Formats: sequence, C-alpha cells, structure tokens
Amino acid sequence: MSPKKIVVLGFMGTCPVAGVIWQHLHYIVGLQRLGHEVWYVEDGTRYPYDPEAFTITEDISYASRMLARLADEYGFAGRWCFCGRYGGEPRMAGLDLAGLRALYRDCHAALNVCGSHELNDDLLAIRRLIYVESDPGVEQIKIDSGDATVRDYLSRHAVLFTFGEAVGTPRFPVPLHGLEWLPTRQPVVTDFWKTSTVPTPGSTYTSICNWSTSGKKDIDWRGDRYLWSKSLEFLQFVGAPRLCGEPFELATDIKDGGEKKRFEDNDWRLVDPHVLSMDWNRYRDYIRDSKGEFTLAKDQYVRLHTGWFSDRSACYLAAGRPVITQETGFTTFYGGKDGLLAFRTMEEVQAAVAAVNSDYARHSRAAGEIAREYFEAEKVLASLLNRAGV
Repeated sequence: MSPKKIVVLGFMGTCPVAGVIWQHLHYIVGLQRLGHEVWYVEDGTRYPYDPEAFTITEDISYASRMLARLADEYGFAGRWCFCGRYGGEPRMAGLDLAGLRALYRDCHAALNVCGSHELNDDLLAIRRLIYVESDPGVEQIKIDSGDATVRDYLSRHAVLFTFGEAVGTPRFPVPLHGLEWLPTRQPVVTDFWKTSTVPTPGSTYTSICNWSTSGKKDIDWRGDRYLWSKSLEFLQFVGAPRLCGEPFELATDIKDGGEKKRFEDNDWRLVDPHVLSMDWNRYRDYIRDSKGEFTLAKDQYVRLHTGWFSDRSACYLAAGRPVITQETGFTTFYGGKDGLLAFRTMEEVQAAVAAVNSDYARHSRAAGEIAREYFEAEKVLASLLNRAGV
C-alpha cells in the first residue's frame, strides 16, 4: 500500500474523556504505522466540553491545549486542526481555515469516526469520505423508518463501515434497504497496553462506564423501545459479585441513592470515574491494574444481535486482562472461550468467573492473543483501507 494523506475526523476535543481519546489515538497511530501521513481534525458546530470547569463552553482553549499535547506525544504535531463553527467566524486552532480547506482538497481519504461530523461544504470537498459506525442499530432503524435526512447523510460517504459485525446477516433483524455495511472493529495498538505485571491479590474485575445515558438516543422500532443506556443491563446483573463470591468494581457515577445502595449491598465497589476520564494514562493504568473486566452491553446491541464489541474491552484484552461480557453475537466471529467469555444469564456469569479463576495465567495469555489476532490496529486498518479503495 503506497503512503497516503489520511484525515481522521473525530471528537477528542469536544468530548475530552480518556476512553474517547484512546479510541482516536488507535486510529491515528495505527495509520501512521502503516506508513501514512495522518491528520487529526475536528470540524463542526458542537461546543467543546471543558472537564476542568465541568461545563460546555465556546472557549476552545482546553481542547486546543489537549490536542497539542496529544499531537506531541503521539507523532502528529503540526498535523491537527480544531474548527469550531459556532457563533460567527470559525474558532480555529492548529490550522487556519485556508489551510484546513487545502487539506480537505489534498487528502486521499478521511475517516468519519463514529459518524461524528456533520457534512459542511468544506468537508464535502474530500474525495473519499469513509463512515465508521461504532454504535450499530440506530442508523439502520432510522433508514427502515423512512428517515430521508439520515439516508442522504450516509449517501455522501463513499463506504459505510460498522462495528456491528452481524449487520447485514440473518441474525440482524433490521432491513438495510440497499445500503451496504462492511464489518470492522476497533483498532487497538496493543503494545500501548501490554504490561509485564500480574494482578495483585486485591485486584478485582472492573469496568468503566457512563451510568444513565438513555433519552434522545433510545429508539422505537416496530412496537419496541431499544435503550441506549447500560444502566438497566447492569441492574439485571447487580447480584453477580455476591453470586461469584468476590467483589467487582465499577468506575461510574450513580446519582440515585437507591440504585447505589443496591450495588453496594451486592459487593460492588464504586469509584469516581472523573479522575480516570480526565487522564488517559491513569485510565490505562486502571485497566492494566485490574484482574479483568466484567461488563454489560447496551440494550440496543444485545436485542438486535449486532455482533458489536466494546473498544474498551479490546483494551483490557490487549493488557492481558480476561474479559467477561454480555453476548451481542460477537462470538460468531471471535472469542467465547479462553480469555474472552460471553454470558446471557447469571449462571453463565458464575461459570465464566470460575473458569477464569481456575487458570488465570492461561486466560490472561489468551486475552492478549485475541487482541493481537483480531484487534491489532495495523491489521484492522489495512483491511478497512483496502476495502474502502484507498
């Protein structure tokens, strides 16, 4: 593959939390390791979030400082831009508007990661715009429900990719109406997560999540409501630590006192997620210091049999930390045994924890092998670019 100029369109500056940052860094560094000239750009009307002030703001100072630091650390210094198109003249950092427009004209392709970008006239100058969907189900349902705006938006992209690897198969119930969705998965630069340390005796199964995020992203389809939030899924399995005979830990912010007590009464340790979310290196250390991950998937991913898998869980695997997670259909493609175990019932959770505890070293090795085989950034991205015609 000859070197290309590729733009990663993302949202690290507007949503500067560690999980989002790592998701984008894997794309940037993975593409760099394939030999490409990689640029990172945010260009839209979304106001940035300032985690130091805990507020949405017009000020791009925090976003620009953070992006400059990331660019220095991860090899894209001088190749990034933040363009805030709100409140009159665009607020620019990294490039001026003329430089950004030249980049769009000159680049070979751009990855619209998580469909994060509205398509303004400048962006439409990109010759090969690639859509990467991280949250399968929502867009497909909107198309099936006759949403012409969504269909027009998707049609502006040359290729559509989705983390829902079962989308378009008989297992996924939503008709595609002529749109072709190609399967992909989160790229992970596995050596960023590799560690020679072993969990201490006090280490636990952990996970990190937003707690209650249902609302505007819940979606109704054919008489059923499909929820965006994981909170109800976690509540269904709140008794898992007590059943398994050991505490689990969750980095999340549960506001409801009754819900919080239910978790504490069932041997969950709850920790503040905000410190982790502001520091991407501390977030990584938290994962590497864990025994493994126990987590749930969003209702939408589970009931639609999407085959989705978490980018955060892939990082646990890369760290050699076994993952026990809710089945979405991903085991059709990988995992389901050593290192990565899926469950549908509480009894299967108990069996999975017992299996990992019976031979932790074997499951730890297998976790790392799965990450390198199925999520290694260079493999995932070389396949994506080849199928996208780049």
